[in-house]
Amino acid sequence: MTSNDHSFSKFKNTSLLNFSLQQDRQKMDTAIKKVKAQLGRTHALGSGAATTNPSRGLIRSENPARPSEIVGCVEAATKEDVETTLKKLHRFSKNWKGLGQRKRSQLLESLGDWLQEKRCELAAWMIFEVGKNWREADADVCEAIDFCRYYARQALKLSTPQLTQEVSGETNTLSYYPKGVAVVIAPWNFPLAILTGMTTAALVTGNTVVIKPAEQSSVIAAFLAQGLKAVGFPEDSFAFLPGKGEEIGPVLVEDPRVDLIAFTGSADVGLEIISRAAKKPVPTQRGVKRVIAEMGGKNAMIIDEDADLDEAIIGAVHSAFGFQGQKCSSLSRLLVHENIYDSFVERFVEATKSIRIGPPLNPEYQLGPVIDPVAKARIEKTIQEAKTRLKALYSAQDLPNEGYFVAPSVFVVKDRNDPLFQNEIFGPVVALKKVHSLDEAIEDVNSVRYALTGGIYSRSPSHIEEAKAKMEVGNLYINRGITGAIVERQPFGGFKLSGIGSKAGGPEYLYQFVEPRTIAENTVRRGFAGE
Repeated sequence: MTSNDHSFSKFKNTSLLNFSLQQDRQKMDTAIKKVKAQLGRTHALGSGAATTNPSRGLIRSENPARPSEIVGCVEAATKEDVETTLKKLHRFSKNWKGLGQRKRSQLLESLGDWLQEKRCELAAWMIFEVGKNWREADADVCEAIDFCRYYARQALKLSTPQLTQEVSGETNTLSYYPKGVAVVIAPWNFPLAILTGMTTAALVTGNTVVIKPAEQSSVIAAFLAQGLKAVGFPEDSFAFLPGKGEEIGPVLVEDPRVDLIAFTGSADVGLEIISRAAKKPVPTQRGVKRVIAEMGGKNAMIIDEDADLDEAIIGAVHSAFGFQGQKCSSLSRLLVHENIYDSFVERFVEATKSIRIGPPLNPEYQLGPVIDPVAKARIEKTIQEAKTRLKALYSAQDLPNEGYFVAPSVFVVKDRNDPLFQNEIFGPVVALKKVHSLDEAIEDVNSVRYALTGGIYSRSPSHIEEAKAKMEVGNLYINRGITGAIVERQPFGGFKLSGIGSKAGGPEYLYQFVEPRTIAENTVRRGFAGE
C-alpha cells in the first residue's frame, strides 16, 4: 500500500535493475508472464478503468514485434467528450488550486510509491506495447518515478513566497499561482516517463489536466490514469482522454478554457500546436495560452583525433541504436576526424553488425521493432533513397519475418546539406562524415535546424572547452553516450526547432506551469480597522 506520510527527504534517483543478476531477471520474467495474461483488455475514458461503454469506438494497440497480438484497447474520445471533460476540469480548477501544496506533493509522492510497487509490470507493458527491451523499459519507469519524487519537492519550494527585497516600511514578495487547465499531449517513445513528467508537473502546481496520450501507447497511459485515481487524486483534477490526434487535438488546443499545452513530439505537430494556440483569443478566453514543446533533434557526436576509440565505439553504438533510434536524443550523425577515420569506421560497422535483432520479450536481443507500419515504411523509404546517392557501409539483411523490424544502417555522407544529414529520421540510421578539423565538425553539428543533444569524444582539454563554447545543443555529453538524461542530474531539453520551454527534470521546469505575482505592502500603518 502507498503512504501519504512523506517526510520529503532529499531527492534521490531510482536505481536501475541489473539484469545480470538472477533475482532481477526473475522479477521481470514474472511480470511479463502476468502481463501476458492480461492482454486484450479495454480501458475506459476518464480514469483508465476496466468498466467501459460498448457503444464507444476503440483504439486498438498492437505489439509491434507481433502485430497479430492485441495488447489492449482504449475508448476513443470524441469532440463531445472534449467538451464534457473541459467543462468539468475548468469548474474544478479553483478547488484544486485551493488545496494546500503539501497535500498535492504528498499525492505525487504516493504516485511515485505506486509506480515503484508496479515497476516491473509497467515495464512489461512497455515491452509489449512499444517494443522496448528490458533495460530501456525499466529505465522508462525509473524516470517516471523520479519525476514524481523530484517535482513533489520542487513544488514545495515554489509554494513558499519569496521576499524579493527588504525595505524599511515595505514588504515585497514573489509568489506563484496555477495557470488553470492544462492539456498534456504525449509521445509513444517514452510512454510512461514523459507522460508522467508533464502530467505531474501540471497537477502538482495546482492545474487540472487533460491526459492525451499517443494512440500507439494508450494502454500504458491508462495505467498512469489508474495510478492517479488509486493514490487519491480527485476525480475532477484530471481526465484520461485518448483519441485520434487529428480529431481531438485541435479542439483541445484551441478551446478558450485551456490555459496551457505541454507537448512532446515531432516538430511539425509542435509547430502546428504553437500556431493554433497563438490565435487571437476569443472574448471568453482568459489569457494567452502557454505552450511547452519538446520537438526532437538531429543529434551529432564528434570523434576527435585523440579520442579513446574503445569508449567511443560503445557510446556511439548505444546512442544510435538504443530503442531502434527512436529517442529524440538518439545519435544520427557521426563526425569523425580524418586521422582516425578508417580505424573508427571499421570498428563501428563491425559493432553495428554484432547487434542482435529480435523480439524484445527475449532479453538477448538488443534491437527490436519500430513502433508501427507507418514508421517502418517511412524509415525504409529513407534508407532506399539514401542507397541511390550515398555509399552504404552496412544495412542489415537478416530480419525477423514478423513485426515492424528495420535494418540498422550506416551511410557515408560527404555533403552536410544531404537530406540524410539534415532531416530527422527517428530510426536506426546513421550518417557518417569525415572531418578535417574540430572547427569543421562543430560547423557540421550546428548546420541543422535542431539543437537537442550532442557529444564529443576527446582527450584534449582545449578541444573539449571549444566544444562546450560552440556546439549548439541543449544537452552536451563529453566522453559518454548522448542519450539517457537523468532527472535533476541532467535537465533535458533543447532549442532552435528542438523546442521551447525550460528543461524537463530541472529546477526551472515547474515555473512554466504557474503565474508569478508580486505583492508590495506598505507596513507603516496608521492602525487597522476593526473586523
